This record gives sequence, structure tokens and C-alpha cells, in this order.
Amino acid sequence: MPDKSIKLLTYNVHSCIGGDRKLDPGRIASVIAEAEADIVALQEVDVLRRRTGGVDQAHAIASLLKMQAHFHPALSIAEEQYGDAIITSLPTGAVKAGPLPSIGEQRGAISVEILVSNRKLLVVNTHLGLRGRERIRQMTTLLNPGWLRGTADEPLPTILCGDFNAIPSSATYRLAARSLKDVQLAGGAAPRATFPSRYPLMRLDHIFVTDDLIVKKAAVLENRLTRIASDHLPLLAEIGFA
Repeated sequence: MPDKSIKLLTYNVHSCIGGDRKLDPGRIASVIAEAEADIVALQEVDVLRRRTGGVDQAHAIASLLKMQAHFHPALSIAEEQYGDAIITSLPTGAVKAGPLPSIGEQRGAISVEILVSNRKLLVVNTHLGLRGRERIRQMTTLLNPGWLRGTADEPLPTILCGDFNAIPSSATYRLAARSLKDVQLAGGAAPRATFPSRYPLMRLDHIFVTDDLIVKKAAVLENRLTRIASDHLPLLAEIGFA
């Protein structure tokens, strides 16, 4: 019996504010539902922020999809929060979340152990900074054992994904590519840009996997809905165990 593969989607949702300036978490949930993703890594999620109506966007999107949300606020001002989330309908284990070394806006990461059939998978989601030097420090931190291989004694098959704010020619991207596989290169199709969503020019959003995972397919989702729902396009990968 071959191992079940999973579909993982990474998506910078821009506080659920679309290109038409409409605030619509439901539209983001529709994009995810259409993609039939099992695990979703979201960046730029607002939780209880006045500017977006005080909604907990992580849990609003998760409940529309009948999934559970794990959220990490990279930024907190009183009860207002902003950060990254991992949502899934699969059973989850250990969760780790914390800040990354930052120069400008505070950045962070969240990782969740997810049970796929009877195998454990570690998913790490992040949104890196805007300065090159800062991104290198953040990526170096994530590639260290504390983040990348989880808390288990045995290293787990791992997915590192998110908005890296880094194009493939950047030092940050090359650092990740030294030890991990880029799903867009492994998936067989020509790599596609993810930003800005209306006229994608830059490949800023990435999914990297360890060698014990197989990339069956990878695609940037570009259609009428995704071009308007956020300023980034979502990236979807179908991944199995080696």
C-alpha cells in the first residue's frame, strides 16, 4: 500500500484584503477549498485587529474549511495580533512557535507536527524580512536543528515554506536550496512567479522539502479568484513520503 500523499498550500493572504480593497476571509477560504489542500501555511494573518474588523482570521478561515488553526503572532500590540498560521484537518502533535532575529518588523515562524496516515511530518511556516542581511540570519536560524528537524530524537521529514521575500538568485534562497529541495524545481513544470498576483513577476513564495519527501506536483494557482483575493498567488504542492 503506497503512502498517502498530501497537498500543501502556502499563501500570503495580505490580511484577507484583496486587490479590489475588499476585506474577505471567505474568499481566501474559497481559494484553499478549491485547491483541496490538506495543510495550509498562511502569512500576514490578522487576529483581533481593528483595521480588519476585529476578526480572528486564522480561526475564521479554519472554521469555514472545517479545519483547526495554529497561529503565531509575529507582532502583538495589546490584543491585536499579526502573523503566521498553519491550518489542517489532519491530526497534529507538537507545535513550536517563536520570533526570528529581526532588524525591521519583527518576524517569526511556526512549526507543527502533522500525522499523515501513520507517518509524522514537520511543517515549518515563516515570513522573512525585507532586508537581505536580516533574511540570511533568519534562514540560518530556521535551518538549524531546533527548527528544521523538530523536537523528536529522530529527524522528521520536513517541509519549510512561506513568503521568504527572496527570489531564487538571492543568498537566502541559495542557503535553503543547499540542503533542501524546491518543489517548483522538483515538480517537473517550469517555475512560476507568485508576486504581485495580478502580474506575477517575482518568485517570493516557496515550499522546500527534505530528501525523504517526494514532490509529485507543484503549481502556482493563477485564476480570476486568486488574482484578486490577495497580492500574492498561492503555491500548491503534492508531496509524498520517499
